[in-house]
Amino acid sequence: MTDGTDWSKLLDTVWQATGETLYQVGWTLLLTAVLGTVIGVLLVVTDKGGMLEAPFGSRAFGKILNVVLQLIVNLGRSIPFLILMIALIPFTRLILGTAFGVTAAIVPLTIAAVPFFSRIVEMSLREVAPGLLEAGSSLGATRWHLVTKVLLPEALPGLILGFTTTAVSVVNYSAIVGTIGGGGLGDVAVRYGYQRYETEYIVVVIIVLVAIVACIQAVGGWMSMRMRRGGTPSARSAAAVPPAQGL
Repeated sequence: MTDGTDWSKLLDTVWQATGETLYQVGWTLLLTAVLGTVIGVLLVVTDKGGMLEAPFGSRAFGKILNVVLQLIVNLGRSIPFLILMIALIPFTRLILGTAFGVTAAIVPLTIAAVPFFSRIVEMSLREVAPGLLEAGSSLGATRWHLVTKVLLPEALPGLILGFTTTAVSVVNYSAIVGTIGGGGLGDVAVRYGYQRYETEYIVVVIIVLVAIVACIQAVGGWMSMRMRRGGTPSARSAAAVPPAQGL
């Protein structure tokens, strides 16, 4: 470490960067939860034999929609985040007027996280016992009710664990966007730790990142366990969570 470290400045800098990282991660997760859930549900219900196999009375439309969504999810999960982030610079500039800054970083983070979480949603929903949907349908439930009252609640513990995995990955990748002017803890690590050789900044940034990830894991695990003990669903949903390498 360097001599004469100004710890007051260090803490102020890391505190501000932590706020920026939480801002990026928070908005990214909000958008990912909404878009990822919608796409994941559509992947299931428009598949062959799904309750929306023929939307608007057209089986061909349902098949095309399912194929397009599968293609988007597979493509999004196949591209390494660093390359995706650079490739999206023109798109980010188009919709926000700038490709750099704390808010601009939310765009590539969201586009990277949505396909990953969509696949988790799809796999969790497929673990729900078909008999539950048949029972609901026999009682006169609409498609909307089957999705919102049966499908999603039954898969909730698996979805929570999957969302926790997604959140941890988003935190990790939020550090990468800092290397190209996205702000946050990654930016502090690069500017102070790498360019100025002030090792203490690196150490503090690592401690903060580990603390954030530990909190996310603890909250996600607690919520999932609470849902299981509440008797909602099937323990098999947990096995539906895929590894985080695809993000």
